[in-house]
Amino acid sequence: MGKQVFSIILAAGEGTRMKSKKPKVLHRICGYPIIEYVVRAASEVSDDLPVVVVGHRAEEVKQYLGERVRYAHQPQLLGTGHAVMMAKPVLKDATGYVVILAGDAPLIRGCTLERMVQHAMQGGYGAVVLSAVVDDPAGYGRIIRDDDGDLERIVEHRDATEEQRRIKEVNSSIYCFDVQFLFSTLDKLDNRNSQGEYYLPDAIEIMKRQGAKVGVLVAQDADEVLGINTRIQLAEADRKMRLRINRFHMDRGVTIVDPEHTYIGPDVVIGCDTVVYPGNVLEGSTVIGEDCILYPNNCIVNSTVGNGVQLQASVILDSRIGDGTTVGPYAYLRPGSIIGKGVRIGDFVEIKNSTIGDGTKISHLTYVGDAEVGKGVNLGCGVVFVNYDGIKKHRTVVEDKAFIGCNVNLVAPVRIGQQAYIAAGSTITEDVPGKALAIARERQINKEGWVERRQRIQDTESHA
Repeated sequence: MGKQVFSIILAAGEGTRMKSKKPKVLHRICGYPIIEYVVRAASEVSDDLPVVVVGHRAEEVKQYLGERVRYAHQPQLLGTGHAVMMAKPVLKDATGYVVILAGDAPLIRGCTLERMVQHAMQGGYGAVVLSAVVDDPAGYGRIIRDDDGDLERIVEHRDATEEQRRIKEVNSSIYCFDVQFLFSTLDKLDNRNSQGEYYLPDAIEIMKRQGAKVGVLVAQDADEVLGINTRIQLAEADRKMRLRINRFHMDRGVTIVDPEHTYIGPDVVIGCDTVVYPGNVLEGSTVIGEDCILYPNNCIVNSTVGNGVQLQASVILDSRIGDGTTVGPYAYLRPGSIIGKGVRIGDFVEIKNSTIGDGTKISHLTYVGDAEVGKGVNLGCGVVFVNYDGIKKHRTVVEDKAFIGCNVNLVAPVRIGQQAYIAAGSTITEDVPGKALAIARERQINKEGWVERRQRIQDTESHA
């Protein structure tokens, strides 16, 4: 871009209208805190780490953002101009431009900020205001332009005439300033107003009195400037972000049956010709392959799903699934599960920290924990891998093409050899050699006439 670009994110407010114990900027949309999106947008345009101005519950914000940003602290909430003043020590040696954003406006895009900086550089502006044209401008400051199309002034709604209130171009509260010009201007701000606060738009008025040109750039999408102050606005921002993300995937060959009711995080990758039904929640660094079918109501987090996979109403966390596998309905893949190709994971199956080989079938009502299951294995209904002895977890190994009958307990640590058979109802505590049949259950005894004898005893006792 030529000159260096810096960024300041204002995130010190209390957010009292959210009626929440946690900072407003840590409330989530599409799986991430609000401020995550603002930091990402700022990082796209910044030549250095963004500066986040914190105040209310600052440690919680710092704990989330970590070392991805730099911090300034606003001990008293004395307005937006005061908040920017708090960032001055961090950027005291900076030259170039600084973009200033609100920490509660997650729909802003990095490309829009880049356009704003370019507009400032090419026009030789001391500042540029990002504006938006909205259908209902009530409550917003109106943009008044001069004959050259530059900013004449910003008129707050409460101070606007009837004619000015009909203007639909409004101030977004997102700005680009010549950084040194800004800081010298902030020294001239005063708080002689009803709130006793220092307002950033007043710095623009001072700049203009000093002869600076102030430009205006209209956001191509008015949704980008929406701020969040209430839970209702949080839900609306989530909806808009969700539809933005879903349109992105549909444009790239993904079928999303009902975009309004499909919840995909911003970092999710989906291959072409995959079909996503409503009710799916895909979050984190999830990658879905091509030609998959995600039937309704799956929750997939930080997981990789191969090509041609079918998932039904299942939970998949920090796991990997190979090509051509089917999962569900109502399966639960817990962290550390690695599922091979062509595997069948059926209803009410839970897998935890286990590797499942290609072509294995685990059709229903089975728990597999801390195990290595080979290729072509069959696990019958009700099999339990007993991996916990009350103190430690132990691993079980089931080798290729073994057959585990229904209602078998495999008490770890234990190894089942290749092509071994385990009889239904067995509790296995010792290794089973390959191609052996293991039977570990009591011999069946039938007591003829037992019911009649029991009934005679009850009748005698009742007449006693």
